[in-house]
Amino acid sequence: MDVYINNKKIRIDPKRAIGKGGEADIFDLGKGQALKLFKQPGHPDYQGAPQEQQAAQARLAEHQHKLRQFPGQLPGRVIHPEALATDAQGQQVLGYAMRLVQGAEVLARYGDRSFRQAGIPQQTVVEIFQDLHATVSKLHFHQVVIGDFNDLNVLVQGQSAYLIDADSFQYGSFLCQVFTSRFVDPLRCDPQQNRLILHQPHNSDSDWYAFTVMLMQSLLFVDPYGGVYRPQNPAQRLPHDARPLQRITVFHPEVRYPKPALPYGILPDELLHHFHQVFEQDQRGEFPRSLLDRLRWTTCTTCGREHARSVCPDCAQAQPGAVKEVTVVRGTVVATRVFTTAGVILQAGIAGGTLRWLYHDRGHFYREEGTIVFSGDLDPRLRFRFQGAATLVGQQGQVLTLKQGQVSDRLAVDLWGQTAMFETNEVGRYWLHNGQLLRDGPLGPEYIGDVLAHQTCFWVGSHFGFGFYRAGNLSVAFVFDTQRRGLNDSLKLPPIPGQLLDARCVFSQQYCWFLTASQTQGRTLHRCTLIQSDGTVIAVAEAEKGDGSWLSSLKGHCAAGNFLLTATDEGIVRLQPEQGQIVKTREFPDTEPFVDTASQLFAGQQGLYVVRPQEIFLLKIH
Repeated sequence: MDVYINNKKIRIDPKRAIGKGGEADIFDLGKGQALKLFKQPGHPDYQGAPQEQQAAQARLAEHQHKLRQFPGQLPGRVIHPEALATDAQGQQVLGYAMRLVQGAEVLARYGDRSFRQAGIPQQTVVEIFQDLHATVSKLHFHQVVIGDFNDLNVLVQGQSAYLIDADSFQYGSFLCQVFTSRFVDPLRCDPQQNRLILHQPHNSDSDWYAFTVMLMQSLLFVDPYGGVYRPQNPAQRLPHDARPLQRITVFHPEVRYPKPALPYGILPDELLHHFHQVFEQDQRGEFPRSLLDRLRWTTCTTCGREHARSVCPDCAQAQPGAVKEVTVVRGTVVATRVFTTAGVILQAGIAGGTLRWLYHDRGHFYREEGTIVFSGDLDPRLRFRFQGAATLVGQQGQVLTLKQGQVSDRLAVDLWGQTAMFETNEVGRYWLHNGQLLRDGPLGPEYIGDVLAHQTCFWVGSHFGFGFYRAGNLSVAFVFDTQRRGLNDSLKLPPIPGQLLDARCVFSQQYCWFLTASQTQGRTLHRCTLIQSDGTVIAVAEAEKGDGSWLSSLKGHCAAGNFLLTATDEGIVRLQPEQGQIVKTREFPDTEPFVDTASQLFAGQQGLYVVRPQEIFLLKIH
């Protein structure tokens, strides 16, 4: 396909793809510019989805007029259309050229505790929202409403917040018809429904409502309607999506506060009061800038907790002389704490039944036996893997293998987004370079197969690996034997709808469980696909993020045989395939005190390891 920008023909090359959203594909044009190319109704991503095809047709029709009337003089943090991309005659608008923000992360990552624990303090988040506050205020001054304001259309680079998807802004006579359920103002939705349906146009108040949701999510790792609502009276139960309409927030006494979230008591009273006023009392208006300017975070010198109060809320309530027990017995479970740190555990893995881990504490990175791997500050861009006693560290297209504190080897690797693409298992290392999947061989790197450079993600188990790439009209998944050459790319996976947010994979000897999170039609959909080593799809399960089911989180999964163990806030559950479905076959409620949805699980020779940010338990279930 070709498009024309300023009368210059541009050939659309999938190898230049750098992003994929629900409505458009993004391509690198070079020289600091990118092309946003709107998906046509016949795009493969819309196959079998007539409603999305009609929506695409309507969007394209509106863009023919809307983008030609895009307002000028907008704030510098807005990534706006700089030139239209058209057909050869210059008549039909197909997309637009825009500035490319290099090395940025979507704001959604800042609401992910594991990402933040790798080196982004709370005060940095405050500075990001101060910057974003200024941009939102300036847009409203110019009579522009963001509309579908959410954490995927904000890109963060350092402490700067950039607004993308400007084509959906609301200005002049052009209304924004789309919304994202977690960020839409319930006052703009139909109160008579049992789910969120936009009933009135977005306005400046709804922009500030979304801003407040994002702030709370980034500070506490839970949104206002997170947690699980379990009223004592069964007649009061309602769908998760209906909670905003009834203002049943995470502060409600019958809502179970999610364990991985930070306790809201770390916030100052004036900010907590504002959250209550907005989410429970329907207060609207510009978010008070003074609440950000007065927000000062500090780290408690006693317990290490970050908080924004005058006194550490944990230490103020702690019982003097309280000591955590090393071994705890609860019902059928014996839990032994095998490791604890005042720092943070960054990576864990199992090899030969033995657990290995890497942690950071006071400026040093340590392996499980306490040896220093290297020294330095935390950095969320670092990726870690283990190869026996060696530690692999990846960043920005390079992987270092560290042994006994020394660099023993270097690899150049492809990136997937901002992530260096390499993996390890008991046998060796696997990596992508210039669109080739490679592995260690006795005489050097050995070729496995060709993939799409900088668009491919993959994982390996002990016996086979799995990967996929998506770019433009391409969508390919593959499996491969970890010891042989060749890729099997004939997999028939169900299409990933909308914008991919996250992807993970866990393996047993014969199966892999492929987990994805994607944003589609304003909701975050989680999917688990069970795949056999020969590429056969065995079963599929789906759930919405935060719905309280075993699939409400992508973390905390461990595969063994043909079943999956999953950590939830209420304990570990076991899942198995049955007639093309993935069903819960057993619950282990006695494990509840030791796990949450963010815990990592690993099956070892002595039992089941539970890895949390600062401690590791070994569980033995009788």
